[in-house]
Amino acid sequence: MTFDRALLAANLAPALFLTGLIWTIQIVHYPLFDRVGPTTFPAYESAHTARITPLAGPLMLVELVAAIALVFARPSAIPAWTAWTALALVVLIWASTFLLQVPRHAQLAAGFDPAAHAALLASNWIRTAAWSARSALLLWLSFRS
Repeated sequence: MTFDRALLAANLAPALFLTGLIWTIQIVHYPLFDRVGPTTFPAYESAHTARITPLAGPLMLVELVAAIALVFARPSAIPAWTAWTALALVVLIWASTFLLQVPRHAQLAAGFDPAAHAALLASNWIRTAAWSARSALLLWLSFRS
């Protein structure tokens, strides 16, 4: 495998995994939060955070490093705008995660709050759309090259 293909694969693999994960969370997992009883919800939220962080966190770091590498070691066959767009989508995902979703999870850790839950569901569409767009862009680059 050439460096160019390895760099593209290093971007595509975590993006595809995280896209699948975020769609599962958005469509299946988060909507079910309101089905957990109020007495058990804080423990449930804590368990969710403890289990999802080691699954998503390392891959998000790999994705960030790969996206930066794609910009600065961009193969000539990849247009600059696509590398920068792919990185911008990662930055958007990180910003959304730490500015919108993490604070909602912090609110929910104290107990189920319908407004925090609704805000989490609505704001998580940002990450869902951004990861989907990033995966589509990287798939397009993969089939193009």
